[in-house]
Amino acid sequence: MANKPGKSSARGVVRRGAAPDEIALMDGVAAERMDAFEALYRLYHPRLTRFLQGMTRRPALAEEVLDDTMLVVWRKAHTYNPSAKVSTWIFGIAYRQALKALHRLDAGIDAAASVNEDALFDPSQPGPDGELQQQELHERLSRAMSALSAEHRAVIELTYYLGYSCRDVAQVMDCPVDTVKTRMFYARRRLKSLLGLSREEAI
Repeated sequence: MANKPGKSSARGVVRRGAAPDEIALMDGVAAERMDAFEALYRLYHPRLTRFLQGMTRRPALAEEVLDDTMLVVWRKAHTYNPSAKVSTWIFGIAYRQALKALHRLDAGIDAAASVNEDALFDPSQPGPDGELQQQELHERLSRAMSALSAEHRAVIELTYYLGYSCRDVAQVMDCPVDTVKTRMFYARRRLKSLLGLSREEAI
């Protein structure tokens, strides 16, 4: 993809050894600079992978949706408004692409899909009995997450694993903050019911 003449700027420079300026990277992508796109891709790949695997419950599909997401970022970078966070803009694209992919497949969510829920467990739990209990809890949580709707899984992933505020999640999902809070309430209640947790143990 060739660079567009006259669109590069000092803000679009990707400095080596420095923390990337995400808006500068977006400027570079809008100017069709491949180095800026590659830097943005490397920066977002881990977080998008985590989010999309949690939302789709299918690692292969998650990777496909991630690629689709970054293709949209490449094509639509010129529409990005710097007054918004780069992260919420990109995750909003990922969220919509994941919903489209799930609707296209029109399939049930695979309860056996791999998912990393390490943030919820104590990895220092000793002995084989502790490891077995941890594995069983992983499996129960994975099945419970699979029983949620895609929208509810997205809220859980964005809030608990990516640390987004309700306002950020609302921007990603393109809905009011109150809708995010409502989805979170029902997602937590549903997980509590599926896992058989007490009030104190629920997320």
